[in-house]
Amino acid sequence: MNKTYFTKKDSIVRQIWGKADTILFIFAGAAAEFALNKAVDWLYYTGRLPKDPLGRLFSTVNYAKVIVFAEEKAAFQAIDQMNKIHAKIEKNRGYKIPEWAYRDVLFMLIDYSIRAFEALERKLTLKEKEEVLSVFLKVGHGMKIEGLPKDFKGWKQQRKIQLQENFEYSEFTKDLFLQYKKHLGVARYRLLLEAQILMAPKRVKELLNFREHSVLITVIPLYRLSGSFKIDYILKELILPKDYKNDIKALDH
Repeated sequence: MNKTYFTKKDSIVRQIWGKADTILFIFAGAAAEFALNKAVDWLYYTGRLPKDPLGRLFSTVNYAKVIVFAEEKAAFQAIDQMNKIHAKIEKNRGYKIPEWAYRDVLFMLIDYSIRAFEALERKLTLKEKEEVLSVFLKVGHGMKIEGLPKDFKGWKQQRKIQLQENFEYSEFTKDLFLQYKKHLGVARYRLLLEAQILMAPKRVKELLNFREHSVLITVIPLYRLSGSFKIDYILKELILPKDYKNDIKALDH
């Protein structure tokens, strides 16, 4: 009996989410957007985000990765579990997470999946971008998120509006970046910032007062070469916090 998977085995989404390198760049972009989102207070409500910002972000990214590679039934079970977690938080706080906040996180994963792969590998075709959108819309529909786009053009328009309306620099932003620095250390924190500068859309750069270009543009070709000679794992050992090395290794599929 053939197994049915959430994403097709030849899907570009599996290529994107099958390598730790790409996921780490998605992670970096997500770290910036989480800090700026107007609904970030929901992540502070449980106390988990300021206490362990890297772990909290890893759990979000890891959920997405599990869903991408899971059998369809298991993937929808994971999505249902996510719905139950959110419902419990909403019940405890006494009101609902805004619908736009759910869309924001979904759109973030779509955008950075594309940006990370293009930064590290090559440009995606429109068909491949539509495949990325299709997979994450499937997640969105499973989460019963309303107001989702029908095609890539519609997503781009919604994403542009979302970036203008749903993001701001706040005290939460300031605190979260201080937590990143505290948990990463100064050198690794600088690397995170450079990855965010490389990944961030224009609006995010404006809000965080980032410069236009990242120094990583000159380093990425060398990093690609290091992968050819199988020494990229040495670089990962140097740049990643010791507490998260097992998490990183688990990201390679």
